Amino acid sequence: MATKVHMEALSPTMEEGQIVQWLKSEGDNVSNGDVLAEIETDKATMELVARGEGVLRKILKQEGATAPVGEVIAVIGAEDEDISELVGDSGGDGEEKAPPAREEEEEQETEADETEAEETEDEESDEPSSESAPETSEGDGRIKASPVARRLAREEGVELEGLKGSGPGGRIVKRDVEGAAKGKAEPYRPSVAARADEAADYEDVPLSQMRKTIAKRLVESIGPVPHFFLTIDVDMTGAVEARRRINARLEREGVKISFNDIILKATALALARHPECNAHWGGDHIRRFHRVHLAVAVAIDDGLITPVIRDAHRKGMAEIAEEVRDLAGRAREKKLKPDEYTGGTFSVSNLGMFGIEEFTAVINPPEAGILAVGGMEERPVVVDGELEIQTRMKITMSCDHRVIDGAQGSRFLQTLKGILEEPLMALV
Repeated sequence: MATKVHMEALSPTMEEGQIVQWLKSEGDNVSNGDVLAEIETDKATMELVARGEGVLRKILKQEGATAPVGEVIAVIGAEDEDISELVGDSGGDGEEKAPPAREEEEEQETEADETEAEETEDEESDEPSSESAPETSEGDGRIKASPVARRLAREEGVELEGLKGSGPGGRIVKRDVEGAAKGKAEPYRPSVAARADEAADYEDVPLSQMRKTIAKRLVESIGPVPHFFLTIDVDMTGAVEARRRINARLEREGVKISFNDIILKATALALARHPECNAHWGGDHIRRFHRVHLAVAVAIDDGLITPVIRDAHRKGMAEIAEEVRDLAGRAREKKLKPDEYTGGTFSVSNLGMFGIEEFTAVINPPEAGILAVGGMEERPVVVDGELEIQTRMKITMSCDHRVIDGAQGSRFLQTLKGILEEPLMALV
């Protein structure tokens, strides 16, 4: 019996997914559990596995296409099985409807990929086509490139504009992008049409799945959630010295503590002492957590993701440092599992490394608070009537006023300030 392949909810907040790459082609044998495709969700690139056995009879959504959760994107069945009714579910009748112009172009591109794959058994060779490659820009200004080449270009940070395509019709293919990434791409002088495009007044950039989710979440947060902000100025002189001593002792183990690691540990300890801030808004209740699962904002190409350090209040700084580096690295590669970026009880966003002195952050519902950490700088400060230079840092807490009152947030920040200014306070 034929099996419908649905766009599955591969993350807790996923509403739609984009097909990055089909790993099976029409006509391939499929076993239950085989990986069919790579799907870009709102947070990461995940694998879609088969829920049936047979032959991949029909792909209804090509690479680059987006489908809502639950939509049928392919059909698995026996070789001689009649699947016309299943195909008709996606098109409205027994035959697949002709796609719109843009989708037709994408299908033609995919067909060209398949033709190219037949003509060139693999794309490992950097040898260009024997024919003279024409311009890689189509009449509408859209660069002609295969879906695989586009994905690889995004991963390698290669600009498609300016590359000479060696595929059919001058199309940019995988080997062209690989060559550009290695510094082997043949430069060319842009045509008059290409130079005119560069001088255009604007460029419309399609939304990624992550950017769509960020937009939706911000509307859900900054409007409905009643934010208020508390800022505190911290003397980081003691933290600077503590970091120097800690790193000197950990040097033999190959571990290095950053100031961000110190801030994360101090925040976790302060939250453990102030569970009224380590909380979620539940509509008809407030949930206060006894464990601190700290969400750490990490900037990636498509936006922002918040990997979670679970039980951060119980972990040492060296353990936090290693975990943050591992999670941040896999976040940038879109390789995080859903349970690694969900379930945070409080968030921290640090822009100090970009030279930002002070800012406010938007709360990530249902969390009730987030810290915005600015950069450290040496400033003159009057202490006991004397002028001295201190390393100072500003921290701003965004609070959900339905959960946290001003006095509660202030007491939490006082505790955090005390731990950062005198690290031994963490032992008291």
